[in-house]
Formats: sequence, structure tokens, C-alpha cells
Amino acid sequence: MERTAVNPWTWSTELGFNQGEVASGHTRTLYISGQTAMSGDGKPQHEGDMAAQLALSIDNLEAVLAEAGMSLANLVRLTVYTTDVDLLFQHYGVLAGRLGTAGVAPASTMLGVTRLAMPTLMVELEGTAVA
Repeated sequence: MERTAVNPWTWSTELGFNQGEVASGHTRTLYISGQTAMSGDGKPQHEGDMAAQLALSIDNLEAVLAEAGMSLANLVRLTVYTTDVDLLFQHYGVLAGRLGTAGVAPASTMLGVTRLAMPTLMVELEGTAVA
């Protein structure tokens, strides 16, 4: 797969995401359901701890990618849902660092929502990956 960043402005790359990405020559697309701070047996984890919830959500996102034979490097789209945008921004380096280490800056959207599926969850990551 060949990836081409689309950035009519440069400010987004300084924040760790591209305005768009063209993926060409790919043969597989993975649409990833929202990943949260859930344990392997489906129980919410880290109540009230945004940093820990964000880290586990990324771990779970990576687990789905790995199961499909992919990694964060294949992520072309990421949607971040949070119940507290200001608190998430205080810990956003956790996500940005993991994406940066993978050498990827997927097209992204962040949305503040009133709640997620489980009342104690604070962040959810939904993505699209191509390989």
C-alpha cells in the first residue's frame, strides 16, 4: 500500500495528524469498532483514570489490528470519542506518542460526547486501517 498525506495546511501535522490520506494499491481494509478500556473478559477498567483508559484503548486497538495482521502503521483514519475533551487533551501525548512511534499520522476527528456505552468509560477509539 502507498500512503500519500493530504495537508493543504501544516498546522495539523504539528498536532500529529494529516487532514487526509490517500491509500492506493491496498488490497485489504479493516474497519475497527470503537475500542475502549475493557478487559479481555469485557469489563470496564480504570474508572476515573483518563490516562490509563486511553492507554488500554490503544492497546485494544492494536490487538484488533494485530489479529488482522496489521499494526498502528496501517491506520489511516482515527475517530476519538471522549466524555471530557479538556481532560483528554491533558493526556493526549499517550496517543500521539504511540502513533508517532509507529510513524503514522492518520486523518483524525475528536468528538466530545455526553457518555459512552458504559457509564465509567471516558474515551473510545474507532479506526480504519489498510494494508
